[in-house]
Amino acid sequence: MARQDKPKDQFHAVGIIIFILGLGTLLPWNFFITAIPYFQARLIVGTSSSVGPGGNSSWGNSSGTQPAPARDDFNFNNWLTLLSQLPLLLFTLLNSFLYQCIPDKVRVLGSMSGILLLFILTAVLVRVEMPPHSFFSITIGSVWFINSFCAVLQGSLFGQLGTLPQGYSTRFLSGQGMAGTFAASAMLLSMASGVDAQTSALSYFITPCIGTLISIVCYLMLPRMAFFCHYMERSWQRDPRNELETKAGLLGPEEQSGDQLERPGEEPQGPEKPMVGMVNGTFRTLEEISVESSGKGAFALHNGTANSQNRGPGPERPSVFGVLRKIWLLALCIVMVFTVTLSVFPAITATVTSTSESRQWSEFFTPVCCFLLFNVMDWMGRSVTSCCLWPEKRLWLLPLLVGLRFLFVPLLMLCQAEPRTRLPVLFHQDAWFILFMLPFSFSNGYFVSLTMCLAPKQVLPQESELAGAIMTFFLALGLSCGAGLSFLLKALL
Repeated sequence: MARQDKPKDQFHAVGIIIFILGLGTLLPWNFFITAIPYFQARLIVGTSSSVGPGGNSSWGNSSGTQPAPARDDFNFNNWLTLLSQLPLLLFTLLNSFLYQCIPDKVRVLGSMSGILLLFILTAVLVRVEMPPHSFFSITIGSVWFINSFCAVLQGSLFGQLGTLPQGYSTRFLSGQGMAGTFAASAMLLSMASGVDAQTSALSYFITPCIGTLISIVCYLMLPRMAFFCHYMERSWQRDPRNELETKAGLLGPEEQSGDQLERPGEEPQGPEKPMVGMVNGTFRTLEEISVESSGKGAFALHNGTANSQNRGPGPERPSVFGVLRKIWLLALCIVMVFTVTLSVFPAITATVTSTSESRQWSEFFTPVCCFLLFNVMDWMGRSVTSCCLWPEKRLWLLPLLVGLRFLFVPLLMLCQAEPRTRLPVLFHQDAWFILFMLPFSFSNGYFVSLTMCLAPKQVLPQESELAGAIMTFFLALGLSCGAGLSFLLKALL
């Protein structure tokens, strides 16, 4: 058969869609944490009529300050972080073991539909007045379910990305980094719009509804693109569970019996080991691929044909623990990265207040210096991996470099975080906080993207989807560890 030319990604359409899908997976988390001042103010005031997304009770008030840092009776920062990550951990674990039981399309579209409905509920609550305890319960419940959907969505998309060229994983991760910047920018625009507080908050929460709808439309367009379909089909053919079926369906009876035709530009192959395809850049036989992927013997061949009823035990599905042995170092690193990040962001960093006398700067300090700065630098760190994957050749250095990030924990805790009763403040000026946030957020984005990009390169092509699901589980594990640690660190303040 003539080999078809590989289709091109015309107008970078697939790359743009992958970027949008990456952005859509982290919209819920970023829109909720960026609006922490709004939620805290609702829990204090008990009404949405005078609370904007930035948490200020009224755009025209004379103080221009945010009441949220002064009181946190519900400990909302920590509970939001923890209950965002626990379902992410649980459902990612479920996704790692059961990812082949439910079709990708069902998992992805079902998850995005659930996220959309919960965002609509959050927007509706802006105009519903209720007691603080009721608002807290409904909000935390929404956070739990929306992050459960996000876990399934991320695991499914990461698995599919393993079948595409390396650059598309980077674009997906860059889209995730841009989600935070998108949320922070939406908050700043709503705060500066000049409309009343309730309308401003409503417009803020309608924005992710539109973003999720766009993500659904983009995902439905992917199967119509030849470039994406080519790699999905090639991944299916590379799976040793499908190669024999593909070969049996393509070859005629005489060819199946061992009489192979010579292909243009290829050497004739002996009848003992029929050539079936290319894996990792080298041609492999069915027997070789079967042994590599499952550790078992070759298929039993009867009269030169594949007899599916009489053959011996076929190759098993890729083993979770087998793949984990190949990527355990990268899994450890991503746990360390997010443990550090979520232990202080946003539970500690969102409580840092400005020492400036400017009322306007004090109002915008947290949205700009905590959320916008973090997400811009995080996105830049993720984007750098498109041209630099250091230390790819010396992976033993990676846990040492990631471990250095633990130094950011005491540095950020010693900034002007309020309220505090135990630790002193050593870094009073706003410049110190900004100086620490720059490398803290950049290194988070770089190491997250680096580990997620390198993981599929450590396994066989047919194991790449499982590797992506496993890395997503350990990503969620790191987030959960960091969220749990944030309770202890905030108590130490």
